[in-house]
Amino acid sequence: MDKFDRQILALLRSDARTSVSQIAREVNLSRSAVSERIRYLENSGVIRGYHAQVAEPGEAGVKAFLELFYQGRRCEDYVERMRALPEVRHCSGISGETDMLVFIEAPSMTRLSEVRGAIEAFPGMQKVKTHVVVKDWAM
Repeated sequence: MDKFDRQILALLRSDARTSVSQIAREVNLSRSAVSERIRYLENSGVIRGYHAQVAEPGEAGVKAFLELFYQGRRCEDYVERMRALPEVRHCSGISGETDMLVFIEAPSMTRLSEVRGAIEAFPGMQKVKTHVVVKDWAM
């Protein structure tokens, strides 16, 4: 993956409905080159789909990172449990004191709290730290 692929991905992350023509103008490549690169990124599994982020009426969505600390288990033991929660977007086993980092997009703070509570109830879970996203920057 080169700088053009990273630029294309950044544009698609910020708005998956950006036209190929617009992407081509912004990354300074031809439409056909951008189309080829997007097709390759899709076929190779880098782009796994395009999704609508839907908020409940009257409520803005909430993004948060949860730091998980648990005892006597492996990350893999929790991954299937995380897949059952549609708000969980990404899980990473990381080095250091924290055992797992989980990214969540919830339609409301109420739902974020419910998801956090469900995770806290997992067997062996000792502590969950929540970091609410205040601002994002596209890269």
